[in-house]
Amino acid sequence: MYIEQKLYGLSKRTLKLGSIIPPGRLLRCPDRWEVFVEADPGAEFKPPSADPPSAMPVEFVAEKPAYRDRGTGLVIFGVAQIILGLLAALMIPFIALGAFMSRMAPGGTMRVGQLVSGVATYAFMAAVLIALGVGSVQMKRWARAVTLVLSCYWLVMGTLFTVLLTAMLPMTVRSALAQAHGNGPAGPSPEMSTGVMAVILTFIIIFIAVFLVIVPVAFIVFYGRGDVAETVRRRDPIERWTDRTPLPVLGASLIFGLGSVYLLLVGLTTPLFPFFGRYLTGMGATLCFVLAAALDVYISLALFRLQATGWWTAILTLLTRLLSMTLTYGRTDMMRAYSKMGMSDEQLRVLNSNPMFRGHVILWWGLISMVLLFFYLLWLKRYFKAPEPSQTDAVPAHAG
Repeated sequence: MYIEQKLYGLSKRTLKLGSIIPPGRLLRCPDRWEVFVEADPGAEFKPPSADPPSAMPVEFVAEKPAYRDRGTGLVIFGVAQIILGLLAALMIPFIALGAFMSRMAPGGTMRVGQLVSGVATYAFMAAVLIALGVGSVQMKRWARAVTLVLSCYWLVMGTLFTVLLTAMLPMTVRSALAQAHGNGPAGPSPEMSTGVMAVILTFIIIFIAVFLVIVPVAFIVFYGRGDVAETVRRRDPIERWTDRTPLPVLGASLIFGLGSVYLLLVGLTTPLFPFFGRYLTGMGATLCFVLAAALDVYISLALFRLQATGWWTAILTLLTRLLSMTLTYGRTDMMRAYSKMGMSDEQLRVLNSNPMFRGHVILWWGLISMVLLFFYLLWLKRYFKAPEPSQTDAVPAHAG
């Protein structure tokens, strides 16, 4: 009887503290005895329903990706690159047609070296653009990286060329009209053709600016987005060769690599090498171009591997070339060098009548591009730090 009174008091105190005990439930005595008692719910309790309490619904929200998939954009820009590559390939038959039509021009037949150089240049451009376009459609890491760095180089060189063309093309056309008028009374009059030629030149400059400035800007804006980089990382999870070096260094490495191909092509088709105040022609010039191309291949590989020796070699090479080109352009006559290459007097007269060739304008334009590359290499110095000494080298060994 005493135990029952204690238990009844305990149950009432528990209910008083706010504990809710449904009717029909038994309270287990904390003692070790197996004694159970039914608690009195009192008048304030309502019997619960027979159904068990339902769990509260939990709403599962799908985790949103931290980036926006740009797969469709990669396909679109890849197709655009393929189209540009096909347009570059389409220029090859036009070059062959121009070589055939040059027989009727006053300057004479196009040299074989010029024909080979033009065909090889457009074939190489077509191959690169089509390969990058296919890689972009397949969403490869290397295609995104190479397209981005080459588009930056494309933009810089295209901007320089557009400015040069805007300044020199009206003078070139005016000189050609004057020459055509002097060849016969039936030739076009410069005064009568000025208005028409101004409209034509405007459309030509706009057309060239679209391909040399606007198109690379579009590529840079798209392929430079973080969402595009994350998309190709997820679609192409395998590490590629372009992931082994920073993108700015990759750009410099590709510039020297492409420069080696250009030097080799020029050396085989137009051997005219500026060498510290004079032009080398013939086999001597070809040998210099081949050696310069081999040096550029070494610099390209060394920069890609982040070797400090490669950076210093690139700096010294550019300084040497800038000095050699400056001395040669300022002291010698390029037309005389062209005459040593076997050009006819008529061809030399046509070249000399062109303001872009007469004043070394194109050559100075190339010199400016090399100066920009030099300052770009100076900026890249941060990626070529001297290796820190290892712990075994830093701590001297104690003689035991």
